[in-house]
Amino acid sequence: MDNTKKTVTIYVTKYALTTGIFTAQGEQSSDDSFFFKSEGSGFTNFARGNDVHLTEEAALARAEEMRIAKLKTLDKQMKKVSAMKFEVK
Repeated sequence: MDNTKKTVTIYVTKYALTTGIFTAQGEQSSDDSFFFKSEGSGFTNFARGNDVHLTEEAALARAEEMRIAKLKTLDKQMKKVSAMKFEVK
């Protein structure tokens, strides 16, 4: 049985709305989990599920989903703040 782990290029979208999408060399630990080291860091990071992708297209699609969801949240917050009425008690 071969226990060597294959290193692949991954696209990490975990921080897409703050620092952007980045690529890394990662080792798959399970069906949807990867361990990787960020550029300039000696620490091992972990990403799984919708936070990591094997293709650039999938990463860009996920980042767009995240952007749309964030805009909806901000719109809801803006409406809530706009509707506030203040009174002195």
